[in-house]
Amino acid sequence: MLRTLALCCGLLALPTLASAEVELSFYGGAQSAPASDVVIRDAVIGNGDFRIAWEGRSASAPVYYGIRVTGWQSDSFGYGLDFTHNKVYPRDGELPAGYEVLEFTDGLNTLTVSAYRRWAQMLGDVSPYIGGGVGIAIPHVEVTAAGSRTFGYQVTGPAATWVAGATYPIGDRFSVFGEYKGTFSANTGDLDTGGTVKTDVFTNAVNLGVSFNF
Repeated sequence: MLRTLALCCGLLALPTLASAEVELSFYGGAQSAPASDVVIRDAVIGNGDFRIAWEGRSASAPVYYGIRVTGWQSDSFGYGLDFTHNKVYPRDGELPAGYEVLEFTDGLNTLTVSAYRRWAQMLGDVSPYIGGGVGIAIPHVEVTAAGSRTFGYQVTGPAATWVAGATYPIGDRFSVFGEYKGTFSANTGDLDTGGTVKTDVFTNAVNLGVSFNF
């Protein structure tokens, strides 16, 4: 996963060298997820169709966080890469009978290529922005049942993200921001016993972060 992220960041850096501004952002916050349908198809674990109510537990290790690289081509338009470490745990009592673990907690990662529109200093020094993008889901699939254990990173399907927020400068190179961010990931993971686990997950997050501009 980290090699994929590093490669994509390197590819992004080439066209943005000529940009007026490159921005590196780090953020965290409170992330949640509504319930989703889970489908298990496996000869050892058995077949299962159930609905799980998820929770994010953003502050529990491993914490929820994100990293974003944006090349601003003008005062109003930019594009870049966004990596988000989402998480989903079954709420208490939501784990299906026969399962010891069924979660994506290290995490329900997404890597997207995104475009952004901002309104520079529209409200005094405050610059509102919106954005969205598409990419891939790279979750850590964790399923333990019937004596089997699946535990590892997989590329499980497409992902999408959308964001709206505002940024405020605190110096020539630094700024702080707050935003709402949503993600969608379509996940079809391979089980170690030869079957699959499938679920489509939406997440919602309120983020606070800091950006370095160069």
